[in-house]
Amino acid sequence: MKALIIVDIQNDFLPGGALAVPGGDQVIAIVNNLLPHFELIVATQDWHPPHHGSFASAHPGRQPFESGRLGDLEQVFWPDHCVQGTLGAEMPLSLNTKPVEAIFRKGTDPGIDSYSGFFDNGKKKDTGLAAYLRGRGVTSIYTVGLAGDYCVGFTALDALAHGFQTFVVEDATRPISQQGFEDMKSAIRQLGGIILNSYLLLQQAN
Repeated sequence: MKALIIVDIQNDFLPGGALAVPGGDQVIAIVNNLLPHFELIVATQDWHPPHHGSFASAHPGRQPFESGRLGDLEQVFWPDHCVQGTLGAEMPLSLNTKPVEAIFRKGTDPGIDSYSGFFDNGKKKDTGLAAYLRGRGVTSIYTVGLAGDYCVGFTALDALAHGFQTFVVEDATRPISQQGFEDMKSAIRQLGGIILNSYLLLQQAN
């Protein structure tokens, strides 16, 4: 069975949000069009506590998008975003969430960031996503959402590491950095992942 993973389509990553991904709102209609073609749809949600360690505001003197260390890992320090229970952490009303069977929240530990829907960045904590997908008999996953060079990309890399046939629907994601996305796509392809556009999926369905 194939599954669609909607990664972090949340208000803070859309235009006007705290950590807006350029053109992030453009993926919503494409994702909505894909939904009827999947038997299983799950989503991930950035769900940070206030003062999360990945926030620049938690490090005096640091500015958003500077790099440093969080624990023993390299870390980009972000603007405060997707704080638990805030409007910014919610999924937009324009996204059809009715078919979403389960939501996997990540980034809840203030001491470590979590890009992938499967693990935190240090791979210390498993979200349970892989076991859930295997339990449903999933063999292939398709990733969409925000942002392509971070959470979508790392979710795809971990899906490959778990042995799932993995696809990134390129027109249903947008990156923070285009060069970062090119590098991420190259890493995904090297591990056997496939980058495709939504029209191919819709074509196959018809």
